[in-house]
Amino acid sequence: MASVLAWDSTTPTASSGQKDKHVTPAALRGLYAITDETLIPESAFVATVEQALRGGAAIIQYRDKSGNEAKRLEQASALRSLCGEYNACLIINDDIRLAKAVDANGVHLGEEDVSIEQARLMLGEDAIIGVSCYNQLQSAIEAQAAGADYVAFGAVFTSPTKPSARPANCELIREAKSLLDIPLCAIGGIDKSNVEPVIDAGADMTALISGLFSEADIALTAKYISGLFD
Repeated sequence: MASVLAWDSTTPTASSGQKDKHVTPAALRGLYAITDETLIPESAFVATVEQALRGGAAIIQYRDKSGNEAKRLEQASALRSLCGEYNACLIINDDIRLAKAVDANGVHLGEEDVSIEQARLMLGEDAIIGVSCYNQLQSAIEAQAAGADYVAFGAVFTSPTKPSARPANCELIREAKSLLDIPLCAIGGIDKSNVEPVIDAGADMTALISGLFSEADIALTAKYISGLFD
């Protein structure tokens, strides 16, 4: 479940000089970079994520399972400012209260998180709400009907981040693309060596974790994958 944090209206947010927070679902296309506290050193967190943005990442999802609320607030706030500078979208994994506190563009929900309706009530009509549908097409159809702005399928390939993730495949992406009107995100084991067939199957976004942040040149990898969406 999304964590309940004791933040109020005095919680610091990103700088007021950033660009408009609202990113339409039509902008949900391209490289979707997901942070991982085990891959990105805390001391180089902002600089590392900026490499992905410099390479053209369209969406950054802040995902941190450490339970360190002070660190999470600080890092998410820094990403909010950084994404504003690069005109990119910031999505917060699971945590609606953190998304609201830092004025993120939206939130990504898993099957054990709050409902789409609850998230919409808390974050407002302009928030982007994404939903993990794993390998369940019916879940994606229901998520679209409930007001999701995008859905995610995976693991498309074996994932080092989540080795026990339920398998999906490119055929599922292709079928979902023919049935859904909202953008599709593919996730799970995707890297520069296998991303092209995923995009060809109809993925509007490809989510990378280790396939991006384990690379020696993050910016170059991001540039290559982002260019495949042009």
